Amino acid sequence: MSIQPECPVFGLCGGCAYQDISYSEELAVKEKYLTGLLIRGLNLEENIFHPILPSSEPYHYRSRLDLTLKRTKTGGCLLGFQPQGVHQVVGVHACPIARWEISDFLPELKIRAEAVLPDKYRTANLVVRTGDDKRVLWGGIGKKSLVLKEKDYLWTDIRGKRIYYSLDTFFQANLTFLPRLMDQIESLVCLDSETLFFDLYAGVGLFGIYFADRVGHVVLVEESPNSVALSRFNAAHHRLKNVEIRFGKAESEILRIHTGRAWKRQVAIVDPPRKGLGQEAATLLARLKTLNALLYLSCYPESLLRDLRLFIGEGWKVIRVVPLDFFPRTQHLETLVLLQPY
Repeated sequence: MSIQPECPVFGLCGGCAYQDISYSEELAVKEKYLTGLLIRGLNLEENIFHPILPSSEPYHYRSRLDLTLKRTKTGGCLLGFQPQGVHQVVGVHACPIARWEISDFLPELKIRAEAVLPDKYRTANLVVRTGDDKRVLWGGIGKKSLVLKEKDYLWTDIRGKRIYYSLDTFFQANLTFLPRLMDQIESLVCLDSETLFFDLYAGVGLFGIYFADRVGHVVLVEESPNSVALSRFNAAHHRLKNVEIRFGKAESEILRIHTGRAWKRQVAIVDPPRKGLGQEAATLLARLKTLNALLYLSCYPESLLRDLRLFIGEGWKVIRVVPLDFFPRTQHLETLVLLQPY
């Protein structure tokens, strides 16, 4: 049944997809698509699928927006979203999926950004972010405008564990979902003092830092220098002595790790970008026989399907699939998968 979208540019900006149906209908559509895709593509059993976990808020949940500021022919500027493959910018004054502090800030953002936009710029790509303390920070005009000083880092608390991030680092956009994500991870694998925990594609160290107090040793691997700097800051903030941070590609660094002792279990989590792991990384990880379990957090079902097919071909089994609606009112869906070797 159709409903009235909350956004006046719904269908034009290229962001949202389901504002014209109820949230329960949206969840059903996403769940059906994911289960159908993986069952058909991998011949999985239906009983391994967990019911889709909804967001606590279907609107005003995003802690980050990426916007375009474009100079118009009349000399003014237009702030909004640029749909993929389209040159036109759809102007916005508010965004119903952005957190209130960001949505309310957009008119002021346009004024501030327009005031500092150099004459030679036709467009600028802006990043706007907030955290638990509701400060709104932005950048995107000028070299290093996304780099924050340590005292300005954004942060979120996940059950007492504070994780810092910046404008120029990857971090999950739905902060309210993070405690439930951690609960799901703990329900799927054993994490104790006899566990060696790999956080691959680690970003600022979200998973490794959060679980460091529960496991024996943590190895973070990340190829972005800005994110590595934040992961080191996070580890130092919590005075963690059992966290090893490696700068490089996950598929190469994990093969160089020698911890100097035997562990009862080795568990890895991968949180790759939208394109997924790809053949090289997935093959190397799949052939790493020391791993007892692999958690794959994906934001794109199609690349997830491709990578899972490779793992299965290398002798791994899909044990559990948990859909998480991190991105309500959009076509995107996060999925947590547990794999174990036969």
